[in-house]
Amino acid sequence: MSAYAIYRLPHADHATLIQQTEGEPSEYQLCSELNGKRGFVVAPFQVTAQQPILMIRPDKVESVDVSGSGGQVQGSGGQVHDSAESQNHATCPPDPAYAIDFANYHAQLETGLFRKIVLARCVDEVSEETISPMKLFHRACTLYPRMFISLVSTPKSGVWLTATPEILLEGKGSNWRTIALAGTMKLAGDQLIGEGETVCWPTKDIQEQRIVTTYIAECLEQFTGDFHEEGPRTVRAANLVHLRSDFTFSLPDCQHLGDLLHTLHPTPAVCGLPKRETFNFIIQNEHSPRRYYSGFMGMLDPVGDTHLYVSLRCMNIEGNQYHLYAGGGLLKDSILEQEWQETEAKLETMRRCIAIKKM
Repeated sequence: MSAYAIYRLPHADHATLIQQTEGEPSEYQLCSELNGKRGFVVAPFQVTAQQPILMIRPDKVESVDVSGSGGQVQGSGGQVHDSAESQNHATCPPDPAYAIDFANYHAQLETGLFRKIVLARCVDEVSEETISPMKLFHRACTLYPRMFISLVSTPKSGVWLTATPEILLEGKGSNWRTIALAGTMKLAGDQLIGEGETVCWPTKDIQEQRIVTTYIAECLEQFTGDFHEEGPRTVRAANLVHLRSDFTFSLPDCQHLGDLLHTLHPTPAVCGLPKRETFNFIIQNEHSPRRYYSGFMGMLDPVGDTHLYVSLRCMNIEGNQYHLYAGGGLLKDSILEQEWQETEAKLETMRRCIAIKKM
C-alpha cells in the first residue's frame, strides 16, 4: 500500500484502517481546497510545498479489533508504570533552547503584543529495540482509552502516531461539534483514581481557556447562527486534566467543511491570539519546526461521519528513533519552570508507548 491510516475513537473497542492502494495521497495548500472532498486528512501546523495537507483516499476500509491486550507496554525493565519514570523526566531543568524561546515569547506577552502564544518543543529519543508502528498504535489504544488514537504513514509525511483529546470538527448531516480545550494540570496521588473532580484551577488556566472559547464562538458565528456552548468542565487525558467547553451547532451546507476548517485552524490552543501575528511569530522564532504536530488529522466526509482531531501528544517514527512533540500556552504571568514541566508531562504520553527509560 502507498499510504495508510488507522484510527480509534475515544472509548471504542475497534479501529478503522484506511488504505490507499494506488498512487500517492492528494496534496493541498489550503484547507478550503478540502471542500466536498472525502478521505483521511493529515494537515500540518504550517502548510508548505514540502509539507502539504495530505488526503489518503479510502480505497480499502476495514474494522480492526483493539479490545484485546495487544498494547501491553514492555521494556527492558518490564511493565511501565506511572511513577518513577515520569518523575525523572519532570525534574529535568529546562534546556537552553527552550529557555531562550520562552524568554523571547514571554517578552511579547509582557509588552501586550500578544494575549496568548503557544510554545512547543521537540525531543528526540532512541530505543534499544525497533518496535513496529502498528504495535505502538495498539499500545496507545490500551494506554489511552479516552483519547483519539491514530497512526498515519505516507511517503510525504513519514509515520506519525498521535494520542489526542482535542476535537477540531466532528459530526454528520446537520449535527456538528467542536471543543475549546486549554489549561493543563498533572494528576498525582489519589487524584489518579477519578476524573480530576478535585482539581482547583489557577487563574492563568481559566483565562487561557476563556481565550480559546471566545475564539471558537467567533469562528462559528461566521458559519451558523445555531450553536450552543456548554462548560467549561474538567476532563482527563491520561494523567493530565484540561478545561474543556463543548460547542454543538448546525450547518446549512456540509459541502464547505474546508472553509470552516480554514477558519478554525490553527486554534489559539496551539497558536495564540492574535492568530495571524502569533502564527507568524512561531514560524519565525520557534527552535523546533512543528511539521505535522499541532496540525490536525482524521476522517473527513461531507456526506458521512467526520472525525477530525488536533494532532497533539504525537511523535514521528523513524525506525527506532522517535521525534516527540509537546507544547503549552503562555500568558503574561507564565513561569518558565512550570511551563517546562507541563511539556514534560505531555511528552510522557508518547514516552510510555515506546517505554523510553532515562539513565
